[in-house]
Amino acid sequence: MAGARGGGLSGIAGVGDPAADRAVGTTVDRIAFGTSGWRGVIADDFTFAGVRAVSQAIAEYVKDQGPGAGGQGLVVGYDTRFLSEVFALRAAGVLAAHGVRAFLCERDTPTPVVAHEILRRRTAGGIIVTASHNPPEYNGLKFSAAWGGPALPAATRQIEERANAILAGDPVPELSLAEAQDRGLLERIDPRPAYLERLRGLLDLETIRRARLRVVMDPLYGSAQGYLDSLLREAGCELTVLHDWRDPYFGGRSPEPSEAHLRELASRVVETGADLGLATDGDADRFGLVDADGSFLEPNYFLGLLLHHLVKARGWTGGVARSVATSHLVDAVARRLDIPTYETPVGFKYVGELIAQDKVVLGGEESAGLSVKGHVPEKDGILACLLAAELAASRGRMRLQALLQELYAEVGTVLARRLNFRLESRLVAGLRERLKEPPGRLADRAVTEVKRLDGVKLILEDGSWLLLRPSGTEPVVRLYAEASTERQLDALIAEGQRLIGVGTEN
Repeated sequence: MAGARGGGLSGIAGVGDPAADRAVGTTVDRIAFGTSGWRGVIADDFTFAGVRAVSQAIAEYVKDQGPGAGGQGLVVGYDTRFLSEVFALRAAGVLAAHGVRAFLCERDTPTPVVAHEILRRRTAGGIIVTASHNPPEYNGLKFSAAWGGPALPAATRQIEERANAILAGDPVPELSLAEAQDRGLLERIDPRPAYLERLRGLLDLETIRRARLRVVMDPLYGSAQGYLDSLLREAGCELTVLHDWRDPYFGGRSPEPSEAHLRELASRVVETGADLGLATDGDADRFGLVDADGSFLEPNYFLGLLLHHLVKARGWTGGVARSVATSHLVDAVARRLDIPTYETPVGFKYVGELIAQDKVVLGGEESAGLSVKGHVPEKDGILACLLAAELAASRGRMRLQALLQELYAEVGTVLARRLNFRLESRLVAGLRERLKEPPGRLADRAVTEVKRLDGVKLILEDGSWLLLRPSGTEPVVRLYAEASTERQLDALIAEGQRLIGVGTEN
């Protein structure tokens, strides 16, 4: 499949024949939903049997929501991963067999585009076959609710429980593509035009057009192809695009727009004299930004810049939402603008709720996810990249790092860092026990507040903070710290490592 645009369902072995894959990936130990759906290694954890079981559980859940919910149907989308289109077809066939109409995307489709189509069609929700930024050997399935955002834990717990019961029971009924279409239970759709039109209404494309930006874009072989590049060209950008073909191996690495994975993008930005480098992950819900000098801009800092731009330059009104692990630079900007800040647990579904309720101008999280007022309550990396272009264009092609220093001069310097530690389960258990009575002093400063919204967050007297979040699904501890100076940040990191019981990053 590498080297081809791909993404469609025609010509794929076994498509339209549910029996063709019965012997492939027929076992899975247990289905478990994390913060963003069910994910696993293809043919080991993520199997056709599991996809059918989860799809039936979702169909039953949707029909339980009330009369007519099945007729509203579900949008079914998928990314560019190995077999994603076939997994999506299996899901659609199961929905159809249970009387739930499926609107099946005709090509690989970004997660935010599926969210937009859910809202536009007023469906009962959507299924997206994606493992987002995970390594190439993974795939996954996410259920989005009728309000357009990721399903909340109460729903996913119910679906997870039912799916595991189905796995242990009789075979799951499924209709072929042809039969589902004949019965009016499956419709092939193209959600791209309506989504692009929505972005045109949110963005100031004329400002980008006047600036004549030079941009290098890297979709990391993912689903943003034909979306982000299309609007950048429409906005008059001089565009260079990397990796704009389907490669299910994603070049041999995770399709994650992190600094480590965007070195080629950074080099091309410098080589071409571009103003900006823009990247999205595998399903285009996350973003990565590279400045004109090749430096990577942390998503944490872009959230503060964007909030300032949307309120001051665009005149938008409302508060701002961020996860507990996200930079308080957002808070500093919000105080300056005299707007409220809402803090949520980690997981964009919680931020998305506030967007859906029209309470915020911007909602974001440190792991490169954001959305804005009037848009989908789901992360949108395509929109984020275009807003970065708008921001740079609105300030005369000024570098993002220069804009950040300008913002620091107005609200104060805020420096953030995150580390991950993979530990033995007993060490994680020991940390949980220690955090029941956290220290009253860190890095020569008093702890003035302890928050347990998600993990344990220690707020210090000078406004700096440390957050420790043991994972609920694996032996991993995430450490987040923030301070106004590198020295204080280093001291907080060291304190966090001592609490965890480690000395180096894993």
